[in-house]
Amino acid sequence: MYSKGIEEMLDGISIGDTVIVHSDKGDFRGILMPRSNAGDADKLVLKLGNGYNIGINEGNIKSVELVAKKKCASEREPMPFDESKPKVSLIVTGGTIASKVDYETGGVSALVDPNELEIAELRDIVNIHEIKSPFTKMSEDMTPDDWIVLSKEVYKSVKNGAKGIIIAHGTDTLHFTAAALSFFLKDVRVPIVLVGAQRSIDRPSSDAYMNLICAAHVSVSDMGEVGVCMHATMNDDYCAFIRGAKVRKMHSSRRDAFRPINDIPIAHVYPNGRIERLQGYKKRGEIGELDNKFDKNVALLKVYPGSDPKILEFAIENGAHGVVIEGTGLGHVPTNWLEPIKSAIDDGIPVVVVTQTLYGRVNTNVYANLRKLYYDARAIPGEDMLPETAYVKLGWVLGHTNDINEVRKMMATNFAGEITDRSGPRSFLW
Repeated sequence: MYSKGIEEMLDGISIGDTVIVHSDKGDFRGILMPRSNAGDADKLVLKLGNGYNIGINEGNIKSVELVAKKKCASEREPMPFDESKPKVSLIVTGGTIASKVDYETGGVSALVDPNELEIAELRDIVNIHEIKSPFTKMSEDMTPDDWIVLSKEVYKSVKNGAKGIIIAHGTDTLHFTAAALSFFLKDVRVPIVLVGAQRSIDRPSSDAYMNLICAAHVSVSDMGEVGVCMHATMNDDYCAFIRGAKVRKMHSSRRDAFRPINDIPIAHVYPNGRIERLQGYKKRGEIGELDNKFDKNVALLKVYPGSDPKILEFAIENGAHGVVIEGTGLGHVPTNWLEPIKSAIDDGIPVVVVTQTLYGRVNTNVYANLRKLYYDARAIPGEDMLPETAYVKLGWVLGHTNDINEVRKMMATNFAGEITDRSGPRSFLW
């Protein structure tokens, strides 16, 4: 609620209406916004056309003029799409790209209705023939059960004729979901494009618009892979389409936070539709089977100086069927971890070791402790997989078998581009 004086000036005017505020500082046109709970009651909040908000003190306001009433969702014109363009499904799961500013708290909250996502500009590229929202949650709340639900929705849309899939997703755990879908849909040869935004869509500096446009171009391309399409630089020049099993969020807030690790992007994608392909990829083709069997009882642990291997024993005692350990350097663990790892593997619990350096790969032969870890304790080397990817892959592998020898074989097999033959110099800090 605003102050009594402002409320009187707003007679017949509601939140969301377009108004002109006449003040002794000048005239300001914009959308009337609700007052934040922490804001001053005698300061009217207006969202200007450039997306920024201003506050105008009651004492400076001469009058408020109504320009246009806010249209309810039911009053909006249907979104026109060209049915001659390729059919693409948009699946909205939540996150910043599907969010708005919550003026009650001053933070960002998820959209309640996926149709509030501004996608009208996509009509020149694709025919968004359906918008689906199997669930709405911020990505920090995602679980493996959500990956399974999402994979079913993607597969259903592809079987129903979608030429491509765009998935709007929160950025915090987007790379986990990208890895999961890479394994679950590894034989589905259509573009499956995950896209997010580091800044909400109602902000002038939002990356949402360009990310969606570039994702749309990928969705109708010949690149039949699961990948993430996000800003490649801090500028609005082009996006990178990065393989889903090789991508990671590498900055908390930069627009170019998503980078390929131990790989280079599949392509650079420009808003005008130009696609610069940078490496080989699986091309659009046959629609294979959905393969989303997954064992959720996998632990992801990290060693550090002074770390106690009892945490490994605790995980197993509490139901872990497999463990991924982020080792140091070439895949080391502290010496006092060797015996507990060997004991776990002897009991049929696979233990996979990757490197917490992210770049580079595990090497089993350089130092004595490495040889003890991989040849005596028989830990499974994670090659150059990201820790998150190895975690997802181990859960997927255990969904198919609990035979430790078969697990060892499958973890060493490259199913979705998660393992490269060698670590090339171009892939470091791309």
